[in-house]
Amino acid sequence: MGSKRELLDFIWETARSLHFETVLDAFSGSGCVGYMFKGHGKSVTANDHLEYAYHIANAAIANNSEELNDDDIALLLSPNRHRKRFIQRTFKGLYFPDEENGFLDNVSANILRLGSSYKKALAKAALGRACLKRRPRGVFTYVGLNKYDDGRLDLRMSLREHFLRAISEYNLAVFDNGKQSYAFNEDIFELNVPPPDLVYIDPPYVTPHSDNDYLRRYHFVEGLASYWQGKRIEILQHTKTRKLRKYPTSFDRRRSIHDAFDRLFGKFVGSKLLISYSSNSIPTKEQMKSLLRNHGKEVSVEKLEHRYSFGTHNHKIKNPTNIVDEYLFVAV
Repeated sequence: MGSKRELLDFIWETARSLHFETVLDAFSGSGCVGYMFKGHGKSVTANDHLEYAYHIANAAIANNSEELNDDDIALLLSPNRHRKRFIQRTFKGLYFPDEENGFLDNVSANILRLGSSYKKALAKAALGRACLKRRPRGVFTYVGLNKYDDGRLDLRMSLREHFLRAISEYNLAVFDNGKQSYAFNEDIFELNVPPPDLVYIDPPYVTPHSDNDYLRRYHFVEGLASYWQGKRIEILQHTKTRKLRKYPTSFDRRRSIHDAFDRLFGKFVGSKLLISYSSNSIPTKEQMKSLLRNHGKEVSVEKLEHRYSFGTHNHKIKNPTNIVDEYLFVAV
């Protein structure tokens, strides 16, 4: 949901003329944009308020050299008699068979035995990816082991097989571009880093047609990233899906979204700004331009027609509200 993977060429062709060496990906999500900037030789700071997104960025953007070797993999798969059975108890019958819940409990315990933060991030990113690939439609908004099974090979593979494949893929993604990059797990307004040359902003969109609640869709992998520990983590036990209570953010409500952008642009007033935005979002295109100009920015807008299709629902794929103009606001 919300990934800009298909728009990377569009983003880079717009960004490349801005002459920058350091870039902040303020809402890094899947990490694909920050990873793209790293591939073009930039020093990247990736930030996201979701912990799972942070581990993706730490594994593939901040990490320049470390991989999970055969000994690490053997350790991750080894039986751990001290493992807890939290997933087996809490999510029994909801998303995965009992033996696979046990596999997740066991690997989660063994991740703590890895020697570095980058290796832990690689393992957590791979384990979360395994869960997403193993799950029909890749979301956790419904319960049941066989619902929406469309016969794809991914649904025939075990979590263990997906985990090993994901480790291999993440290992292949690790590279050194000669620059130091960083990953953070902060509310963007609490992030304290040196002013970057460029800030790429891809916030959760508020639209009239759909919600932007990433946590509702991906609460399981978000909880798994910390093994449901931490002051923000609260499972709503009364819900069928055992989802997490939403993290507070001013970007997910109409009444606060204008002020949130105004504060964000003010926080990075000394940097060039590149903002991904959708034509069906709130604020409108003209309102966004006005907000940027209020901070002394010269604003231009690039446009690309793009179809967003989330999931496999025919009514969503054929829905004309999924065809939007993708904007890139360039503010210097």
